[in-house]
Amino acid sequence: MIRNHWYGLLFAMTWLLAYPSPEQERKANPPELSLILDSMERTEAQDPAFSRPHEVMREYKLFHNDDPKPTSDVTAQVSFTPPDTKSFKITDAQGSPRGRKIITAMLEQEVASAKERNRQEISRSNYYFVLVREQNFGAVPEYVLHIIPKRKDTSLLLGDIWIDARTYRIRQIIGVPVTNPSFWIKDLHITVQFTVLNGM
Repeated sequence: MIRNHWYGLLFAMTWLLAYPSPEQERKANPPELSLILDSMERTEAQDPAFSRPHEVMREYKLFHNDDPKPTSDVTAQVSFTPPDTKSFKITDAQGSPRGRKIITAMLEQEVASAKERNRQEISRSNYYFVLVREQNFGAVPEYVLHIIPKRKDTSLLLGDIWIDARTYRIRQIIGVPVTNPSFWIKDLHITVQFTVLNGM
């Protein structure tokens, strides 16, 4: 009986090794770039954030060179009314007055361009894409894509995006504006991280 038990266990282990898990199979055979982009664009188009009115509080920290202490800390309330109306209000500003000027100028541009969302979205109409690698963003498998703007526009970034390999939502964007949004800024690096809140 013991011998048969070990034979059965050995057979089960051999079967598991012979058939890779879905995660192993996905890593061994990543989808083509076009399929990743098809799924990403479809997911972004269905995002309820573009059809529901909502407000968000944003905190901006501005730094000078490599100084770890921010020179300005600005908080803004940004409101969105479907289909394409944005407004903002600076609710708090600490530190250098220049920080408030910079953030106000950037938000004014964002409000003015809200009616041209299609020209800002991460899609093939605005960007060229290169599949760089796969990696985990925390515990979530991600596709990392390099994005290259197709035109010079202050709302477009040159950099990388992280796409959830399961939901095809964009989880993170890191880049620099292809055109400087303000003469107050000499070197602007942007990092944006997303999470799901109330389905948006």
